[in-house]
Amino acid sequence: MHREAAVSVVQGLSEPCPPSASPTQAASAVRTAKRQSLSDHTIGKDLQSTRTGQRQNRGMRTRLGCLSHKSDSCSDFTAILPDKPNRALKRLSTEEATRWADSFDVLLSHKYGVAAFRAFLKTEFSEENLEFWLACEEFKKTRSTAKLASKAHRIFEEFIDVQAPREVNIDFQTREVTRRNIQEPSPTCFDQAQGKIHSLMEKDSYPRFLRSKMYTDLLSQTQRRLS
Repeated sequence: MHREAAVSVVQGLSEPCPPSASPTQAASAVRTAKRQSLSDHTIGKDLQSTRTGQRQNRGMRTRLGCLSHKSDSCSDFTAILPDKPNRALKRLSTEEATRWADSFDVLLSHKYGVAAFRAFLKTEFSEENLEFWLACEEFKKTRSTAKLASKAHRIFEEFIDVQAPREVNIDFQTREVTRRNIQEPSPTCFDQAQGKIHSLMEKDSYPRFLRSKMYTDLLSQTQRRLS
């Protein structure tokens, strides 16, 4: 592209001016040739950038399309179980899986319940809510004052701060209260934010999980194993 532009300029410079052309006209002709050459070069670069952008957009749409068609099935759950899938399903009884529907807290108290709920949230692209809640639970177990401070800032920067990598959906007031709390961190400094996210999951994601194909498939598998 650069070589073609250079050739075009040289050709413009080498073309003889009409015999009647004055020096001023000749200089004007040279400037016109240069401008035309640079314009052609710019248009070529813009066209190439446009085509590259279109290819990238098509690739992004393809990736998003694949993500939006993620299956809501039991296989999504077994893929991230803390144990090997077959062994875990053998250990999980129908009674245990059925009890997850008793309450949200019962679900959160069971490691396979947490794994199943996490898999479901991934299909809805909202797993950061559960990850934040779990991080807060782990944070409360911290005994070292030094570790408490570092963990508090890490959790805030990852989940609470504006444009955090895995920002959770909380209101401005709760965010600012939490920001002040971590200046003098204690095991309870995330309680308000954690409570908001717990309530959000309980009222929104949890009922959908209980109606999901993932959960009904899981119940069916445990029941077939017993029959």
